[in-house]
Amino acid sequence: MTYCQKCGTKNEDDADFCKKCGASLKGDKKTSEKEWDKKCEDECQRGPSSRGWGIFWAVIIVLVGIWVIIEFGIKNIATENLPSYLRWLQTFPIGIIFAVIVGIFIIIFGIIAH
Repeated sequence: MTYCQKCGTKNEDDADFCKKCGASLKGDKKTSEKEWDKKCEDECQRGPSSRGWGIFWAVIIVLVGIWVIIEFGIKNIATENLPSYLRWLQTFPIGIIFAVIVGIFIIIFGIIAH
């Protein structure tokens, strides 16, 4: 069996193109089953991909930034100095909403990561 270098799908040894993604199996060296197993084993030992965790932390940091801006910035500005389209944020329960969004995000990411 030959594994596609692009998507990892198992293909027949005599295949020219991947049956899943259509990538060429010719030009580059084909990955043997042993090489692919070694690659998978190495990735499994590292745990979830670092890119996935980078996205996770990036979203958390953005959410915390939004919360800080609203909670400590907008809520502390005098109502008369705040544009009318932002006044609703002074009474908005951002803490509760923030906690729910972060909780849902953590649950979804946990499901996807496993």
